[in-house]
Amino acid sequence: MRPWKNWQAIFVRPKLDTVVVVSPHGSAQYDRMSITASKELAGDFAQFGDLKTTMSFENDLEIVGAIKEAALKNSVPADLVDIPQLDHGSLVPLYYLTQNHRSTKVVPIAFSFMNLQTHFRFGQIIDETIKKSDKKIAVVASGDLSHRVTPDAPAGYSPRGKEFDEKLINLLEKNDSEEILSMNPGLIEEAGECGLRSIIILLGVLSGLKYKFAILSYEAPFGVGYLVAKAII
Repeated sequence: MRPWKNWQAIFVRPKLDTVVVVSPHGSAQYDRMSITASKELAGDFAQFGDLKTTMSFENDLEIVGAIKEAALKNSVPADLVDIPQLDHGSLVPLYYLTQNHRSTKVVPIAFSFMNLQTHFRFGQIIDETIKKSDKKIAVVASGDLSHRVTPDAPAGYSPRGKEFDEKLINLLEKNDSEEILSMNPGLIEEAGECGLRSIIILLGVLSGLKYKFAILSYEAPFGVGYLVAKAII
């Protein structure tokens, strides 16, 4: 929890207008990106036994429309979807990053199962949209690394799970987007991950900037790789 709180302090200065959050647990479609266009967004953690915490946000429909239009112009398939329920992949980072600023607007996005290069290009489109806006906008890539890191992992154990996590973290620290985009499909499949495409969209967002990733934490207490990192621009 401490790394999230450190990140929260960074986001508080200055106040954000909008958070674009890419989650693996949203309304993913096989052959197109999904951009939530519901005006009001809400969610809770009831499925995890927390019956008290509820969160609600207004969507930034201006940014939603701009991303959709830019994707269309650049021939990247993307649909607008009407799903007001926020999934836990979005809620967890939003809980910390907007704790003192619930007026921050949110744009939820679900990645697709198109190739990795298309996700990178979609990230570049998001960046182009942000640069045309005068709003303070953050982009969050949510998702887990390998689900097969330890023998008690929920998806079963594979020695390649740890290999995948270590390689991805190393490449992020080296800012080697090209190598990430060309990672062995067999390794990706064997790792049983659900965060690579979110990360690649973020790499596309950052591709026109000078940045360095700072790894705040990595752990796998339940056999699932949990990475918290920030891009220092």
